[in-house]
Amino acid sequence: MDDIARAKYLPIALIATGLIFIFAMYPLMVWIWPAGWGLTPSQPEYEQIILGTFGVLGVFLILAAKNPTAHIKLIWFTIWLNLVYATIMLLMVLADRTEQANLIGNIPVQYLIAGILWYLLPRHKKRSS
Repeated sequence: MDDIARAKYLPIALIATGLIFIFAMYPLMVWIWPAGWGLTPSQPEYEQIILGTFGVLGVFLILAAKNPTAHIKLIWFTIWLNLVYATIMLLMVLADRTEQANLIGNIPVQYLIAGILWYLLPRHKKRSS
């Protein structure tokens, strides 16, 4: 995919990710599938921190969609946050089998979001003189 196509799809991905962070994580973590998105047993204080952090990030991603190239650092932050979050959850699964549903819940989604945003980042190739 060339930079023109990436520039077309990156704002869409930023808005979709922002909406997921703002509106989907809470219902998934609390009502729809707590085992695949939350902590077992439930730890409301930590879950509120997670939801607040991702919710605020979601707002900024939606705002960044208007001019993604001006917000590359925010996009990189989002990529790394998702990678770190998913990896920590993966390590938790390896240490505690009660978290196993996260292997098909939030872990792959977090890695997927990081991968999509990374793939859609513009590639700046150096031109040879």
